Amino acid sequence: MVNLVDKEQISDLSHGLEAGVRQSVARLVEQVVSAKQRGGKVVVITGSGPNIHEGVTTLIAELISKRIVDGVITSSAVVAHEMAGGLDRVRRVPGRTLPVPAELLPRGEVFEVTLLSAESLRSLQKEMIVDTELIENALALEGETVIKAAGNMAYPIGLRTERIAIEIQALAEKEGAAFEKIAGLGADHRTMIGAAARSEVPVLVSIPQLIGGGMVGLAIGDSMPLKRRSDAISRMLSGADVIIESGIALSQEIHDGPFETYTGHGIWSAWDGASTYSLKGKTLARIDLDPTLERVWNLERKGSDVQSTIDKGLPKTKTFKVPFRMEMSGFARLEGSIPIVADLGVVWPIVAAEVAERLSVELDFVSAPQETEHGRRMRDWIVENVSILDRERMASGIKRHRESAPERR
Repeated sequence: MVNLVDKEQISDLSHGLEAGVRQSVARLVEQVVSAKQRGGKVVVITGSGPNIHEGVTTLIAELISKRIVDGVITSSAVVAHEMAGGLDRVRRVPGRTLPVPAELLPRGEVFEVTLLSAESLRSLQKEMIVDTELIENALALEGETVIKAAGNMAYPIGLRTERIAIEIQALAEKEGAAFEKIAGLGADHRTMIGAAARSEVPVLVSIPQLIGGGMVGLAIGDSMPLKRRSDAISRMLSGADVIIESGIALSQEIHDGPFETYTGHGIWSAWDGASTYSLKGKTLARIDLDPTLERVWNLERKGSDVQSTIDKGLPKTKTFKVPFRMEMSGFARLEGSIPIVADLGVVWPIVAAEVAERLSVELDFVSAPQETEHGRRMRDWIVENVSILDRERMASGIKRHRESAPERR
């Protein structure tokens, strides 16, 4: 890898944050360093969108490889993008002029084509029929070239990702392993699923985040019973000292949902002997641009307003006069929560660089905000260097996994 960000740039990013945000970031860094120094674990929960575009998922992959991050909960969309290489350079052209059914074209009637090298195209043709004439006709049209989340709606990589997901689902069921693990065995080591598979670190899609990535999300959902997935996620969070949420939605059902007993609803699952966990004593940081997050958090710190409202059975949205997202409830009431209301593309390189320095770990990759020159170079680097899932690599990985696994009885 190539590290495109140095100490001076990290310092500039830090000084660009508001003073209160810098203090929150410093608290998070201190908690992560403290946890790692005493042998504790750090789990990250990511959404897709900006986490992919800002290079944060690539950074988390580096933190997994360097044993700083010990587990990831993510979305099926992220898994789909990582199976396709993280970021792609695609050509967007008018779809009406191509032999593509008009009813299949998205809003704006744009058709996207992945810009592949001749070598990559030849490799792809070994496993699927590729309409090269369609590609050539599309590339001959006027349009725009952009970098975006890989696979997705671009031909042929988007189609290939969804098709191979069906194969991975069957392999996951046969091997008794998570879809994310099997896919990771074939993924680039600079993706979260790839780094995790090589480091024997769990990466799992949460139940609220199963819908995404088209067929990938459906295949992940069908590959493992929901109760088993919930149990595995519960165990991951139970073992975590620090949990970092980055650009996600619907996190109530992740961090304080049906299997959490301190701020959530896990009492009856625990009553009946199911695997549950408690957020008590844990650090829960959330990187989010919504200022309501910090406002509700401050209200709880000043007078336990959130807990009082819950105890009285009152509607939180009306009480606080804010658009109250459900996950704010458990987050605000948790003593160890840290709201970081800032751009995750700015916050992550600061946290990663400062944690690594404190732990005397040398990082080979640090992300940068995509709107900066360093961020643009970073995105180009990801496009050029992070490859799509390799079927042969996955087969070899499965063979090694099978040989190293305990004998099945």
